[in-house]
Amino acid sequence: MKFLTEEQKQEIEVVGTILPFKTNNYVVDKLINWANFEKDPFFILNFPQRDMLDKGSYNKVASLLNSDASRSTIQEEVKKIRLKLNPNPAGQESNVPEFNGKRLTGIQHKYREIMLFFPTQGQTCHAYCTFCFRWPQFALNDFKFAMKEADTMVAYLKANPQITDLLFTGGDPAIMKTRFFEAYFETILEADLPNLRNIRIGTKSLGYWPYRFTTDDDADDLLRLFEKVKKHGINIAMMAHFNHPGELKTDAVKLAVKRLIAAGVQIRSQSPLLQNINDKAEIWAENWKEQVKQGIIPYYMFIARNTGAQDYFAVTLNRAWQIYRNAYNQVSGICRTVKGPSMSCSPGKVQVVGVSEIRGEKVFVLNFLQGRDPGWVGKPFFAKYNPNAIWLDDLEPAFGENNFFYEQSFVELLA
Repeated sequence: MKFLTEEQKQEIEVVGTILPFKTNNYVVDKLINWANFEKDPFFILNFPQRDMLDKGSYNKVASLLNSDASRSTIQEEVKKIRLKLNPNPAGQESNVPEFNGKRLTGIQHKYREIMLFFPTQGQTCHAYCTFCFRWPQFALNDFKFAMKEADTMVAYLKANPQITDLLFTGGDPAIMKTRFFEAYFETILEADLPNLRNIRIGTKSLGYWPYRFTTDDDADDLLRLFEKVKKHGINIAMMAHFNHPGELKTDAVKLAVKRLIAAGVQIRSQSPLLQNINDKAEIWAENWKEQVKQGIIPYYMFIARNTGAQDYFAVTLNRAWQIYRNAYNQVSGICRTVKGPSMSCSPGKVQVVGVSEIRGEKVFVLNFLQGRDPGWVGKPFFAKYNPNAIWLDDLEPAFGENNFFYEQSFVELLA
């Protein structure tokens, strides 16, 4: 690419050897401002940056590549580095259920009402986000979740009538051709599951490849399929990842949003809060306002997970709360459907409600938005104020307590 220096190309090659790299012509031509690409959020979101690796790891891989080391030598070192980057954040392996004596590696069931399904055909993306906590899906076979057995998925749903929501996730399920969606959805409809009320589709496609819902050769077929599912009484919810308001401004994404809504699809938006990308209240306020204007429901502000290039993107919990609060103050009530800032950690989704002083002690006020035990949800708890904390693991219980209220039962649940 003519804009990149040889040094920048080498940096992308080195970091991309560790963290998966993929982009497409929509991102390159429609989103990135190449006149100022080094600071452009979409360039940083797609192209690996040198500081996404610690100096020692970067220099080691660069040295191996420059010395034409054997592929096996490079792969051995790369695997060591990847395993240091916490490839199993929030204990995802513990979410995999066992059913009829078999471990279902394409299903995760962490919260009572929600089941995650990883269709084999959807375990890649149109482009890879550099912050993605699912990077091991593309880089480490030992941490890959996937299955294609629709009958097994339905059997599990029947055996667990408490599940009301089925989330297709990945990778990105919207990378799939419509015929694969149809095979899964038809099996679900034929099963006539009275408990299933919502099918969610976790996707970055609206931001990175809106043509999936407009001009792709099977886009019309996909929208007709969504309409069919809606007519059967099952809601379709697109869980769209919009990291920056710039993703909402192209004609292509505006048309895609209109077509999905016209087909009866509900679109909800979510994103992590990311240093170097969107760590300003004004960006979030603009994002939520534009989403609501187009008919999208703001849903979640997440805190970047403790995996991959976390140090590059991390924002302290205190600053995350301040950004959320200041953005929330700038929007009308119709935008205030958004919840956050939230950490999707092993026990559940923990919200930073705020910072307060109670009995002379400065504390974080925390709350479960979701929990492995539904009884934890909505019960405030408190942690010692730590200005440097970026994740739940950095926090300690306040008021001289030895443990947070949920910890003993969490250990028992995992056992």
